[in-house]
Amino acid sequence: MIFECIDTAGKSKESWNGRIAYLKNYGTHYEMKIESRSGIWVIFGKTDHGGFACMPDFGAGCHLAHPADKFWNTEKFVQTLGKVDGITVASALYAIADKVKF
Repeated sequence: MIFECIDTAGKSKESWNGRIAYLKNYGTHYEMKIESRSGIWVIFGKTDHGGFACMPDFGAGCHLAHPADKFWNTEKFVQTLGKVDGITVASALYAIADKVKF
């Protein structure tokens, strides 16, 4: 699945494409491989205390709103992963929001 990432911060707008190369539902959580400017494995799911996302290759994790909440998730992922990768992960989750049970 191809999705678009957009950085609207600053004076100019920048965009790039990403691709969800792998998505698996384990019943209690999901695993997703994103290919874009970098490759990112994301493990995400929901607990009684809210959503979570972990990016093991980055040694990072953060809280996650519903995957369709692109604004909130972008803010959290940018703090955790940096601008480009944060926008990419939030955009990927937004792209699959209607396909995951959250």
